[in-house]
Amino acid sequence: MGGTWTGVRERVLALRDAPRWWAVFGADYPGYGHDFELLPVLTEEQLHAVERRLGAGLPEEYRTFLLEVGAGGAGPDYGLFPIKPPEPGAPPGTGHCALPFRPGLTAELDEHEYAEPRHADHPDDEAFAAAYAAWDARHDELYDALTEGTLCVSSQGCAYYSLLVVTGPERGTMWEDVRAAGEGVAPVELRGRTGHVTFAEWYLNWLDRAERRAWDETTEPPPRLQFATRQEDAP
Repeated sequence: MGGTWTGVRERVLALRDAPRWWAVFGADYPGYGHDFELLPVLTEEQLHAVERRLGAGLPEEYRTFLLEVGAGGAGPDYGLFPIKPPEPGAPPGTGHCALPFRPGLTAELDEHEYAEPRHADHPDDEAFAAAYAAWDARHDELYDALTEGTLCVSSQGCAYYSLLVVTGPERGTMWEDVRAAGEGVAPVELRGRTGHVTFAEWYLNWLDRAERRAWDETTEPPPRLQFATRQEDAP
């Protein structure tokens, strides 16, 4: 009986031999490109050790991906971050994933930023400095709390990241960390679909698009940047 990830590892690894593998964004870039490689899968024991350190169980689609496809490597954008079992004596986790994810904090942060203290509204420098210090401290709290209850699974580049919600009502769905653009966190959207996107939908949508692009020899290919990340490409 097949499951969500049946044949997926083989499909991903086959893209290493596709004629235009390099045309897929994130595959061919020095230091970041994933080259359509996948790490070995985790064992159940290793996965349990990861979850104990995180302080939360991982969503089922992601758990089974780690057990059946790979513990990191090829994936959307610059690929999936590696998931490694903690070494003996490793310090305890931060508990970040165990906290509830609160998507409403993005709107709260926006409101807080609009309320930034103005010098003209205070009687003197000391009063303004005190008000600004309190505002700034609360800003840092809200900013850091935006990603609580999530696991950062992938980099989009330019300090944008993809997040998997681990805890709370949105558990198992994918969100974007776009704080670098001043936009907080936002749900991942896929063209032609509505509603929240799960990890499997996000990953399989990427794989379908990657296969179409990498194997397509009927259209003019995009220009290739000569990164030569593979040994066979090196001079």
